[in-house]
Amino acid sequence: MPGRYPSSPGLSPRRAGVVGWTAMDEIWDRVGATSPPLPPLWLGVTAVLALVLVVQRDLWRVTRNAVTIAHEGAHGVAALVTGRRLAGIRLHSDTSGVTVSRGRPTGPGMVLTAAAGYVGPGLLGLGAAALLAAGHAIGMLWAVLALLALLLLQIRNFYGLWSVLVTGALVFAATWWLPAQWQAGFAHVVVWFLLLAAPRTVWELQAARRRHGSPDSDADQLARLTGVPGLVWVGLFLLVDVGALVLAVRWLLP
Repeated sequence: MPGRYPSSPGLSPRRAGVVGWTAMDEIWDRVGATSPPLPPLWLGVTAVLALVLVVQRDLWRVTRNAVTIAHEGAHGVAALVTGRRLAGIRLHSDTSGVTVSRGRPTGPGMVLTAAAGYVGPGLLGLGAAALLAAGHAIGMLWAVLALLALLLLQIRNFYGLWSVLVTGALVFAATWWLPAQWQAGFAHVVVWFLLLAAPRTVWELQAARRRHGSPDSDADQLARLTGVPGLVWVGLFLLVDVGALVLAVRWLLP
């Protein structure tokens, strides 16, 4: 007759449930915590740091990957919102990316999907600035983590997977280990970076079109879809991104 063995040590189901709820409560408390406005000096320092990440050439080669994540993510969101079927996103080491969606090759859905990329980082930065202005710097960082987690499900190549994971790990480390004041500072750097980087990518787009043509660029695809010249689309991208920057500055400056 088999003997009876003692149960393995560990938490009882009820106790494990309590611990699980406690951990969730702690996370929720972090997400919902409010932070006071940054002092003017800190605000200026975060803006300068973000500007350096955008204008310094060697740093930009690395940090531009974050803009590509936002760019391709915006294509993906637009595709889903307009009823297209998202087939996957690929991010490349040269900071380019491709978002593949299935549906009608013409029409409003395709136009909105193609137009979303270059305005995506600026609009994301504007939405994040609204959260900062309301005192939800930590909640903004957790929202970024949630968006990165959703994006990860659509990545279809190794470099893209690595890029999103590294970005997510950096944001998570800031939300989990930095003091509240430093978390708010990190959040402001992220927002300033998105707002400043968005116009630069549009400038680079037009520079590439002027030098050797870019028949597969978003602007030229939109020109073929709508009959509106690609330069007009470039101007529209720039107008939206600069407008987002100006509005965010009004919200964030004391």
